[in-house]
Amino acid sequence: MSCTFANHTFLVTGGMGFMGSAFIRHLLAQDNFRGKIINLDLLTYASHLGNLAAIEEDPRYFFVKGDVGNGSLLRKIQEMHPIDVIVHFAAETHVDRSIHTPRPFVETNTLGMTELLEFVRENPSIRLHHISTDEVYGSLGETGRFDETSPYRPNSPYSASKAAADHFVLAYGKTYDLQVTISHACNNYGPHQFPEKFIPLMTLNCMQKKLLPIYGNGKNQRDWLYVYDHCSAIETILEKGEMQEVYNIGSGHECTNLELLERIIEYVAAAQGESVSRYRELIAFVPDRPGHDFRYALATDKMESLGWKPTVSLSEGIKKTVEWYHTHEKWVKEAQSEQYHEWVSRQYPQAFAEQDA
Repeated sequence: MSCTFANHTFLVTGGMGFMGSAFIRHLLAQDNFRGKIINLDLLTYASHLGNLAAIEEDPRYFFVKGDVGNGSLLRKIQEMHPIDVIVHFAAETHVDRSIHTPRPFVETNTLGMTELLEFVRENPSIRLHHISTDEVYGSLGETGRFDETSPYRPNSPYSASKAAADHFVLAYGKTYDLQVTISHACNNYGPHQFPEKFIPLMTLNCMQKKLLPIYGNGKNQRDWLYVYDHCSAIETILEKGEMQEVYNIGSGHECTNLELLERIIEYVAAAQGESVSRYRELIAFVPDRPGHDFRYALATDKMESLGWKPTVSLSEGIKKTVEWYHTHEKWVKEAQSEQYHEWVSRQYPQAFAEQDA
């Protein structure tokens, strides 16, 4: 972290989830970071205490259980730990869940965003960076890339809720002259990702000899970004980005879902000392989901102009990810256990400020 933010207090929302916890670990791993990190997380199903177990005793780190949409709680945190920077990860993110039950996506991703913006409006010295998604742009054909001026064409309740949040961020920034930025990232992957997402789901199903379900014909194409490359991109935007601007974070590592599954199979087979043919027999093509976007890809010229480029190749990142899941059996069992999440809820009741609200 540059000297600009090395002594600042960060509020990281959704910091017990996959990307948020990676960003917290990324900050705390830097020797010159002498500030504080407040992790505000509701501990929903996709959160995991083990994501930050290694740093929970770090004196620079504080955890608060609570909802980003609770303005009273945000004000209480501000009283106790005056905030300089907010990095907003907290979100409902799983497209399939949004198709089945859209309301939580509107409540968390859109209404939660507006509550956070109202808080920043009350405290305009705070810098807010909003983590969005490439899915707000809709679907691409065989060629082309989305840039920061591409029109929004969301095709799922999830992407629509994130698109609405983006519009609110920029509208608040313009109307109230707030210090806000947005980034659209392509598909993140890496250690600690909840098993409902494609790479951990396929990795764990391979390890457990379960079916490997692929939507449609498996030719849907995505750009895959290793989570720590994403963290360094966010850091770059905080240091060098212009206020009220949008930045696309892509890797250029595109492949189809079926091609990606082949890579996962190769690494799992190697880790388990078995033949790849045993795992290929588990592949099952299933009916495509409604509104399934064919392809995402991002132009990254704007990020590159800030001096950022990804450093982890897809092969290296997939290998690291498969190895992590292969060696973290306890984390996997807990992540897949309803009893574990019930225990977490009992151990961590709502923050006192929420109870008093």
